[in-house]
Amino acid sequence: MGRADARRAEAQESRRAGKSGGIRRLFTWKKLLGAFFGIVLLGMGAFGALYLYVDVPAANAMAERQSNVYKYSDGTVLARTGKVNRQIIDLAEVPKEVQHAFVAAENKSFYKDQGVDLKGTTRALFNTVSGKGKQGGSTITQQYVKNYYLTQDPTVSRKLQELVISLKVDQKQSKDEILAGYINTAYYGRGASGIQAAAQAYYGVDAKDLNVSQGAYLASVLQAPSQYDWSSATPTGKKLVKERWAYTLRNMVEMKWLSPSEKAGLEFPAPQKPKPAQGLEGQRGYLVEAANRELDKQGVTEQDREAGGWTFTLTVDKKRQKALEKSVEDQLESKLDREGSKVDAGVQAGATSVDPKTGKVVALYGGEDYIKHYISNATRQDYQPASTFKPLVLASALENESTTQSGNLIGLNTVYDGTSKRPVVGSDTPFNPQNEDGRSYGPISVQKAMNSSVNSVFAQMIVDVTPAKAKETALALGVPDKNFPERPAVSLGTMNASTWDMAGAYATLDNHGRKVTPHIVQSAEHRDRTVTPEKPKREQAISRASADTVTKALTGVVDAGSGSAANTSAYDAAGKTGTSEDNKSAWFAGYTPELTTVVALFGEGDGGRKQVSLTGTANSGRANGGGFPARIWADYTLGALGGGSDKTFDLQDVERGEAPAPPTPSSTPSEEPTESEEPTRSDTPSESPSETTPSETPTTPAPPTTTPPPTTTPPTTPEIPPLPGDGDGRPGERPGGNGAPPQ
Repeated sequence: MGRADARRAEAQESRRAGKSGGIRRLFTWKKLLGAFFGIVLLGMGAFGALYLYVDVPAANAMAERQSNVYKYSDGTVLARTGKVNRQIIDLAEVPKEVQHAFVAAENKSFYKDQGVDLKGTTRALFNTVSGKGKQGGSTITQQYVKNYYLTQDPTVSRKLQELVISLKVDQKQSKDEILAGYINTAYYGRGASGIQAAAQAYYGVDAKDLNVSQGAYLASVLQAPSQYDWSSATPTGKKLVKERWAYTLRNMVEMKWLSPSEKAGLEFPAPQKPKPAQGLEGQRGYLVEAANRELDKQGVTEQDREAGGWTFTLTVDKKRQKALEKSVEDQLESKLDREGSKVDAGVQAGATSVDPKTGKVVALYGGEDYIKHYISNATRQDYQPASTFKPLVLASALENESTTQSGNLIGLNTVYDGTSKRPVVGSDTPFNPQNEDGRSYGPISVQKAMNSSVNSVFAQMIVDVTPAKAKETALALGVPDKNFPERPAVSLGTMNASTWDMAGAYATLDNHGRKVTPHIVQSAEHRDRTVTPEKPKREQAISRASADTVTKALTGVVDAGSGSAANTSAYDAAGKTGTSEDNKSAWFAGYTPELTTVVALFGEGDGGRKQVSLTGTANSGRANGGGFPARIWADYTLGALGGGSDKTFDLQDVERGEAPAPPTPSSTPSEEPTESEEPTRSDTPSESPSETTPSETPTTPAPPTTTPPPTTTPPTTPEIPPLPGDGDGRPGERPGGNGAPPQ
């Protein structure tokens, strides 16, 4: 190598040495350490500024959204309403060992830490920045903050907010408050948010009834709800969740929250199979709707309910509700051809069943399906109750100690003229109703007139009582003042009422005249408020003697009259049939000493916009209260009473009334009632007279030789031919008379 080459090599070496020395001078250990602390101080300053800048926000809307739960009287869930299946409960309602299971599964240091896990948070931030998605490792406090105050978005800003808010929350709230917030906001799968909904979804119990093993499973499933749901998990998922469950229990032993022997005795608690969301389909919607109507009156408004978090316990007996649904299905729906028959397509059934001692609605049938038919047939008031109103006319006559036109005190043996189309006497409003099929009965006792639902008798009776007094009695018993004119025609039930209304009136008769007001809400509870429903007043609506006399009359209807389809030796029963004009509605209202139930069918056409005839329902010809309604009533009552009952009516002071003097021996009247007269089947054809067409219309028997009472004398106003009647309800009325003309 020449001298020139040596000098060039030396120069290059010198330049390399100078550069290296410059780098060493620039990045000395002191400078690097200073830069590190500078960055730390800068970060601390930035975090301090962030800490001061970020406040604890209000809860997000989803975190506080809750459902309302409606329960049967036995506490089992009937339905849930609301977009989020959550009920927020106090931590005190969760067993201590279940609380510990969540801490053992998620954050053993929970009771000692400051609310954050810096290592886990740093790892989560790194994974977020590097695009690896969200990462676990947060404390219970951080998870609570994320669920309650923030969102689930995996962003750096959200993670930083979570860190700051967690520190502040840990300082401001107790550990119990934080734990309660966490288990109430976490999502457990199966559509359940919060531990109460999860307990119901997985084990069919309330959170307060969870055991430690179940609690450990729910705490475990939080890590991966869809993967760890036992009903749908893969073999790998089942293996993992069982390992997670065992891990939770081991941690509980380590934390001295569970003894080794207790742990050894625990078995994996496989949850129940998932059930469909309990919405408003079927009868649930009708029950919820009836409850909501009552809650409005009790001060729990729609706005209150919309906020969620309520538990409403109804008076509805689950077994009796199912029995009523089955009876309607077996006795009616199974016989209808809703797709192929225009008549059957419009048939609507409704029913209300009440405990006559308490007024509790124990079962209710609102229609085929709430999702398909929103109008509740149990509470609708747009149809006429027809002849189910006749017993209330008798009740008013008894209560007011009314007399016939001839001065005889009205009772079961009192004789009236049962001639069809007979004009009423003593009314300023002319009325001459036709009996079923135009049948005339001549002199007939009140008992037998009730058995056969004789229109002409009760039309005259309401005149004897006066329509005003009859209405007063009816309102006291619970019939609504809805399209209720004070005219003779209302004797045939021309006002409007629902099965709910009539169940209350008949339950009052069943309860010896002491007022029974149907109600369906047993309790209304919220974690912030409890509403005790106001108890209905139980005053005496009518005297016991009046009520018991009507009950005696109605036992005759079941034993020997138009309600014979409800007759069975399995229970003591009283009831009344009713069929409105043109067969638009058919009713059976009846009761036993333990249960009062009203069943009705309604003819509905044009999507519910008009009332149509039920004639031809299930190809059965004329529809009437002694048909489908009475059969549904009998089948349900038998099931609701567990196959029958040996209880009998305790009737006191039954009013027999006064009958005219017996005729001379030479007279041969068709009826000769006595004080001891009881209803017999010989009074009526084998098929209820007011519900079937007799083979031959009886002629009016000759009056007795004694002077007939004034009730048999027609008024001076000329008789206008009535319009034809139908069923055992009201016939057509004369134009300009009392009530609306036939439709």
